[in-house]
Amino acid sequence: MRCALLVVLLGLAASSLAETFFKEEFDAGWESRWVKSTSKGAEAGEFDASAGKYYADKNDKGLHTTQDARFYQISAKLPKSFSNKGKDLVFQFSVKHEQNIDCGGGYFKLLPAPVDQTTFNGDSKYNIMFGPDICGSSTKKTHVILNYKGENKLIKKEVKAENDQYSHVYTLIVHPDNTYEVKIDGAEVQKGSLKEDWDFLAPKEINDPAAKKPSDWVDEKTIADPTDVKPEGWDEIPKEIADPDAKKPEDWDDELDGTWEPPTINNPEYKGEWKAKQIDNPAYKGEWVHPKIANPDFVDDDEIYAFADHSYIGLEVWQVKAGTIFDHIIVTDDVAEAAKLVSITEKAREAEKKAFEKDEAEKRAKEEEERKAKEAEKTEEADDEEAEEAEDLKDEL
Repeated sequence: MRCALLVVLLGLAASSLAETFFKEEFDAGWESRWVKSTSKGAEAGEFDASAGKYYADKNDKGLHTTQDARFYQISAKLPKSFSNKGKDLVFQFSVKHEQNIDCGGGYFKLLPAPVDQTTFNGDSKYNIMFGPDICGSSTKKTHVILNYKGENKLIKKEVKAENDQYSHVYTLIVHPDNTYEVKIDGAEVQKGSLKEDWDFLAPKEINDPAAKKPSDWVDEKTIADPTDVKPEGWDEIPKEIADPDAKKPEDWDDELDGTWEPPTINNPEYKGEWKAKQIDNPAYKGEWVHPKIANPDFVDDDEIYAFADHSYIGLEVWQVKAGTIFDHIIVTDDVAEAAKLVSITEKAREAEKKAFEKDEAEKRAKEEEERKAKEAEKTEEADDEEAEEAEDLKDEL
């Protein structure tokens, strides 16, 4: 009984210590919390708040891109700066590419101070860049880029992205044991070690610069069979022969045109250059492996995951076709709190699908009705023409 009570108390204590550092659902007053950058001037796109064409709740609005072929740069200051040292970091938001995006980004950045929000741009220093990027059929991925000692490092694994027109939740969780998880709609799509899946650290071992492959090392797995003999007459078979089906043109004049020669064709009997068959090399020693030594430049770091200062969040993307809606942004150390927003978006996605499918069914029904009406009109016109012809024939008789 005491043990169970202790577990409950520890759980309550952990819950009370959990903290949400930023949460945005783009309700009334969102414009006062976000600053649009003027960095791109006339090339900058405009935002508004919208639930989109299909939704579960028309009042559940998100940040909406509105102009095609524009840069979108906007940022918000966190209520207070924080470090994720010693705790989980959850970075999560929903993305709805309602326009069926063909080429454009859907990722956010967490940034350290200072940030001039009025000039926030692609060169602004950031800690983490995370979210989907779609362009044609070749690029459908989720970026997971972390800054380490001033360099932006890309994840080495492929992380998929959703590219339909419905709402999807993207979640990045960075743990203090230097592991990470990427989830889409609450389902894990990638996980692993920060040390293994990024090139943050120099390799632990390197090739021994003093080691060289022995000059007598045999690394040919096979050799030509010394007992194999080239068949007699092999080289006498020509590569091409005169076309046996070719005939001298009737109007060919040997005196004027010269001696007629039939065109050549590939010789079906030709077997190419002769090569002795291959056999296993009895002297083969295997592939030579370069000996390794400890890398003198390797320095381990158990705090790769930790950023001393998260102060701002920003969206900085280019979109060919606008119409994306971003919503339910949360930055927290509380995995359970972030999961609640996943369930909200899941319900919204189901409602969006139903509304879209209903709309499509109504469109199909209307198109079918119009098709039938046109068909009936053509039939009526044909009947009228037939009646007129019959009447004309009657008059002639």
